[in-house]
Amino acid sequence: MNCEVCQLKELEVENFEIREVLRCILHTIIFHRALGLVRPKDIDSELFEITYVQCGDPELEKKIEEKIDQFIGWVEKHPNKKSQICLSFFEVKNKQASWFTNKTERLYWEQWYINLNVVHPKPHSGKSHHSKAIVDPGESALEERSIRRAALEASLREVLFQIIKFVNEKKDHIPPVPNLEGVTFPYEITIPSSSDSSFGMDMFKRMLQTGHPTMLN
Repeated sequence: MNCEVCQLKELEVENFEIREVLRCILHTIIFHRALGLVRPKDIDSELFEITYVQCGDPELEKKIEEKIDQFIGWVEKHPNKKSQICLSFFEVKNKQASWFTNKTERLYWEQWYINLNVVHPKPHSGKSHHSKAIVDPGESALEERSIRRAALEASLREVLFQIIKFVNEKKDHIPPVPNLEGVTFPYEITIPSSSDSSFGMDMFKRMLQTGHPTMLN
């Protein structure tokens, strides 16, 4: 089965920015894979001058928030590590395992990799060795932060455009709409587990199960 893979551009974020960045990205992807009648809801980001769309489904919002909480918990235990979240869409197929039992199988048809580099801001000392002019360290730190925030916002916009470009160009692999009570195709959000290697192994096993996906930049 053809599984399309989209590797999203890596974003450099601080801890307090993770939640808003992931909300923007996850809701945007899921909205574009929504089924049937949804009640689109425009959301103004709390941190960025960006508006994104949610499906207007409380259950879906709850699941996304839970996964973000889990991911933030993982980041706190593994500081200064690059990390990846995978949002996968799949079909559920029944497969006869033996004469008496049926086994359900997940066939992955699309995977999105969200790449984050979580950084800690450097503490600023009050001394400036390079300039004789007296610079208020608080002011220069604020200026640096606003430059960094503007750069992150621009990169986040790029990622949202990358998502829209992908969904507009890649349509042939989408399976028939399932007869399901659901806002979106069946999906799962995978975050790193306590040991990074097992996360890598899970992904490797999944790729073996689904065949080699087509890589896209």
